Amino acid sequence: MAPEFGQSIEHVPLIPEAVLKKHACHEPLDTRFRSAARLLQSIWRRDRGLPMGSYVAEGDKRRKLGSKITPAAGMSGGNFLSPEIAHMVHREVNYREYGAMIEEERLYCNLLSSMPLVFNAFGPLKQELMRATSAMHELIPGFSGVVRQILFEHSPGRGNAHFTGDYSAFDLLMRYDTPEGRRGFIAVEMKYSESGREPRARPRPRYDELSESCGLFHDPAASALRDHPIEQLWRDHMLAQSMLDVGLYDEGCFILISPELNHLTQQAGDLYLSQLREPNEGKARFLSITLEQLIAAIRLCDPEHASALHRRYCDFWLVDGELELCAPKFKSVKAEKPSSSKATAAVSSHNVSSNPLAVTPI
Repeated sequence: MAPEFGQSIEHVPLIPEAVLKKHACHEPLDTRFRSAARLLQSIWRRDRGLPMGSYVAEGDKRRKLGSKITPAAGMSGGNFLSPEIAHMVHREVNYREYGAMIEEERLYCNLLSSMPLVFNAFGPLKQELMRATSAMHELIPGFSGVVRQILFEHSPGRGNAHFTGDYSAFDLLMRYDTPEGRRGFIAVEMKYSESGREPRARPRPRYDELSESCGLFHDPAASALRDHPIEQLWRDHMLAQSMLDVGLYDEGCFILISPELNHLTQQAGDLYLSQLREPNEGKARFLSITLEQLIAAIRLCDPEHASALHRRYCDFWLVDGELELCAPKFKSVKAEKPSSSKATAAVSSHNVSSNPLAVTPI
């Protein structure tokens, strides 16, 4: 059902091809959510006067894309909500961990990517750790810690056989201390327009070993864990658990964050949760929260930051407004006023047909 203005939107609209082409956003392989999110990013870019970027399509033809900005605009910080966040990104890229895989073109120029979303959401929290603490208290049931550090694109040891033995990493990791002196972590996997059908990692014997030994799953050998849409969640959760098992931390949790209206990532979170045992002491909890919930928690301590995040990533009323602007102009049809002769004939006909004794003349 189409929402009334001011009400919540329960699912994103199906965007007409003409509207997408008008904004250089027509990508036939996009999911319904990704198509709407791409248009939202194009509107955000347009409203800020950022130049439209392009990519190389089939046949080596360069094609404009409304959800990208030019390299020059990207290197000037155009993909970020503030100059302060852009400066932080510049430093984080320069000081990335050894082996960290940061696709700089995607980070700086792709408005639709979840990578800049991580920095836009958590960059200001890294600068004000008490705000990060406040937000986590709102989001995580029973959380009593104090956030001490925020790390972007973090792994405890890429390629290290004590962990997953691969190059898996968290989009973000928060380190915290509890009042009892316990060391904890919050590991974050951020999704925005992803569908859960992205390429899977190459199977490794270490994954099967960890799946069996970590004690997280009802059926460690389940094929569902190794397939779309939850294979990455399986690997990342095992990476989180391995940090507890080797003694780096005393407690921790692994969180999936994605938009409420991206039904594919929401379904993936639910499916993954169904594979898990009840968490016991010493096990990394799993939580699936919405991007909107994160923004609501940030709003309590930084309303300006929350509003900018919502406008950029979740305000699909802007997409609705664009659909209304492009909607066909429907004309009202006025009833024809009958002439006096037609009216008399109509009344006579009605009188004859309504009288059961009337005889139709031959």
